Amino acid sequence: MSLLENQTVAVLGGTGPQGRGLARRFAAAGLPVVIGSRSAERAASTAEELAGATGGAVTGAANAEAAAQGDIVVVAVPWDGHKELLVELAPVLVGKIVVDCVNPMGFDKQGPFALEVEEGSAAQQAEALLPESRVVGAFHHVSAVLLEDPAVTSMDTDVMVLGDDREATDVVRELADTIPGMRGVYAGRLRNAHQVEALTCNLIAINRRYKAHSGLRVTDV
Repeated sequence: MSLLENQTVAVLGGTGPQGRGLARRFAAAGLPVVIGSRSAERAASTAEELAGATGGAVTGAANAEAAAQGDIVVVAVPWDGHKELLVELAPVLVGKIVVDCVNPMGFDKQGPFALEVEEGSAAQQAEALLPESRVVGAFHHVSAVLLEDPAVTSMDTDVMVLGDDREATDVVRELADTIPGMRGVYAGRLRNAHQVEALTCNLIAINRRYKAHSGLRVTDV
């Protein structure tokens, strides 16, 4: 039996490029999806667009309502709003699998660089703020451009999945597997999330140099 049976996926920050792209792919895979946003109206508009494009069951709501409806909640918000949102939604997220895909980054004239996070990483910050949730880190390195492009039928990339709850990481690996061409690979505990998040800076540098939308493949697994 699939670990995703009867599971609804909520995507907080689902009107931004990465969140919208992930929502599109989950909906196309046949999963019920709820788009979350600070604006319920914008969430509803995005949901209507994605439902039409994928034929999937996509609805929209303000972030708190979306989080309440989701069994698996993907956090795809900007780093600047990460802590504030999770503090606000902590009571709603009790018992849920929370997938954090936020990359704490800054940009200057030399390009992207990883920001220092007091807790160690965005995923560890989420774990500290959501002690009654099952926090997993994943989807850090997936190109939003490719996710949103309907002409791209297969995502040629692996997703590094990190967490301290084995069952929760298995669910998120299966979630990644629903997207054609994508594979979820267990990559360690959340204490190892910093270097995974920071690696996004290297991929952005690759993309800029080679005019690409780079991803990762893990060999011999």
